[in-house]
Amino acid sequence: MAKKTYQISRKAALDYHQFPKPGKLEVRPTKPLANQRDLTRAYSPGVAEASIAISKNPADAALYTSRSNLVAVVSNGSAVLGLGDIGALAAKPVMEGKAVLFKQFANIDCFDIEVNESNPEKLAEIVTSLEPTFGAINLEDIKAPDCFKVEELCRRSMNIPVFHDDQHGTAIVVGAALLNALRIHGKNIKKIKVVASGGGSAGIACLKMLVKLGCKLKNIWLCDKNGLITKGLDDPNPHRAEFAQSSDQKSLSDCIDGADLFLGLSAPGVLKPDMIARMNDKPIIFALANPIPEILPELVRDVSTEAIIATGRSDYPNQVNNVLCFPFIFRGALDVGATKINDEMQIACVEAIAELARLHSTAEIAAVYTGENLRFGKDYLIPKPFDPRLLPVVATAVAKAAMDTGVATRPIQNLLSYREKLESYVHKTSLLMRPAFAAAKKESRKIAFAEGEDERVLRAALALVEDTNDQPILIGRPLVVKSRIEKYGLPLVIGKDFQLVNPENDQRFRDYWGSYHSLMERRGVTPDLARSVMRTNTTAIASIMVSRGEADSLVCGCFGQYSWHLKYVKRVLAVGGLVPSGALSMMILENGPLFVADTQIFAEPSSQQIADIVLAAARHTRRFGIEPKIALCSHSQFGNLDSSSGIRMRGALRILDSKICDFDYDGEMHSDAALDPELRKRIMPNCRFEGTANVLIFPNTDAASGVRNILKMCANAIEIGPILMGMGNKAHIVTSSITARGLFNIATLAGTAVNEYG
Repeated sequence: MAKKTYQISRKAALDYHQFPKPGKLEVRPTKPLANQRDLTRAYSPGVAEASIAISKNPADAALYTSRSNLVAVVSNGSAVLGLGDIGALAAKPVMEGKAVLFKQFANIDCFDIEVNESNPEKLAEIVTSLEPTFGAINLEDIKAPDCFKVEELCRRSMNIPVFHDDQHGTAIVVGAALLNALRIHGKNIKKIKVVASGGGSAGIACLKMLVKLGCKLKNIWLCDKNGLITKGLDDPNPHRAEFAQSSDQKSLSDCIDGADLFLGLSAPGVLKPDMIARMNDKPIIFALANPIPEILPELVRDVSTEAIIATGRSDYPNQVNNVLCFPFIFRGALDVGATKINDEMQIACVEAIAELARLHSTAEIAAVYTGENLRFGKDYLIPKPFDPRLLPVVATAVAKAAMDTGVATRPIQNLLSYREKLESYVHKTSLLMRPAFAAAKKESRKIAFAEGEDERVLRAALALVEDTNDQPILIGRPLVVKSRIEKYGLPLVIGKDFQLVNPENDQRFRDYWGSYHSLMERRGVTPDLARSVMRTNTTAIASIMVSRGEADSLVCGCFGQYSWHLKYVKRVLAVGGLVPSGALSMMILENGPLFVADTQIFAEPSSQQIADIVLAAARHTRRFGIEPKIALCSHSQFGNLDSSSGIRMRGALRILDSKICDFDYDGEMHSDAALDPELRKRIMPNCRFEGTANVLIFPNTDAASGVRNILKMCANAIEIGPILMGMGNKAHIVTSSITARGLFNIATLAGTAVNEYG
């Protein structure tokens, strides 16, 4: 089934490229350059030290320059997209776009280089001379057969990876799609008959990849616009000669009988419906001509309902898109200092992409591709470009293959740590959550989710099952939970992977309402009301489960108001010293994490409550392996105003001073003074801590929640939290904007013990 397409006008496309500044790229420094000291280090005389070190040991360029993370996208504009030979200058928007993809998907810096040179030998000479600048070369949009010659000459003389993406990127994605199509149809690659249309660079590379994967050369029939490539023909492209057949057959139509795979990288409409009918049972049709394929998918389905179809278009399932490959294969190659991208690295890329499609989809992918069926099958052979797992999975596989084959000059000692590092680029919470992940794997706690029917909860529960020892408990109606598991294609089994509590009909209902009534009968709760609450209020049910010891912690708040959930958590669980002492949000910014409190609990906390918030925030900050530097924030600054917030903050400071605190704190101060050490030093030279504060405590929830939301919306901060402090980790209340990843993070925190009531 075709999916939604995004139509844009010519003006909208041109405006995108022109405003707010022309083009899609800019260069930014990565080191400070704010004063004379910075200048002397960045340029003269300090830069000489880096140059001297590199002259003595060229490998040190990876330490002192950006070369090891810098790729050149090089084109002469002779075969641009579907535009043909438009020249180097007109190719620049496309090459800038390629550079943007490198950065966006794999955090690789990229310069686009457009060269006015049509002679392949001279073009290769120009590219070769660029080696000192770049860690790898991506050749792009160079016509065949020139592209073969340029790549061959460059590879022969350069000691860095040279990769013609039009050839090998396409071939890798086609290979991955074919492996999965054959798996679905139960066919053996060694036995299939392949009929290909199109003998250009991409077509030849795809056929070579199929041979590497096990396809028999004798079973490949290659046609171009003149018909079947046969032995003895005077072919200007020698790379097609290895696929020439000894046959009297002349045309594509002659060859198609009994074919298992049609591979098209040629022209619109060359494959006819009657040809599909003459193919083998369960045909595989890869019609990759763009923008109009060799045959439209709906015409294929009219002939064969069992056919598996892929195109190069985004408005049909199974889009063969090079972006699934090139950012990640370069990432792995650069990170190990590979001297080339060899066959083994390409095959590792093929297998990693294919395997990833067979895994269940994540919440992040589902959010991008709303309404699409992302379950492995005929319409989902390969992952989507925005699958966040591509970077860690593919790059790690490529890096390993490079090391295994001896082309890595900087081998990675710990591939698991390397993969985790890549995951932290995709999921910025991963690195900071690592201590909690490690702790969760050592324990086995039961986590009750009050909103067990929510898709985000189901995905978070699956992540807990796969990545921790925690045991999810979902509160929800069985039929609804089961249907949504099936809808989202999640490999979850009720009773095996998680326990399900049915609020409408659970055998423990009598025990639950009895427990709730015994806690609340002196607060006006009658038996009838207790029964009603236990039928309708899933947060109350989860709280009772924790109070009875049937769950270790609960997570609630996916919908509704925070205060509403807090009311039931406090009623049931705020006993024996467990009292909410504040809500802490960790905001992950470009320059690191910043903790903000109290965002939810106390509208206008007293000095004692502020002191309790500080103590709890210090404990929770350390859960992330971060040593707290806590600033008590106010409009008053170090006693200059007797405002309400200033008085309460000074009172909290006195309470903290009366205790033995093993962390840094000070106040009251403005937020900018907390975050700017130089400013703070001018205002208060004797401040109690050095550097930038990493925990901001505000005098009311308006200020704290306002800062939290501003950071999310204006600074693209990612939140871990809110973390409910003071409840001994027995309950956490999230907000309705929480993502599945956020729920997983909170549940992981709930799966680890916290001393002194958290």
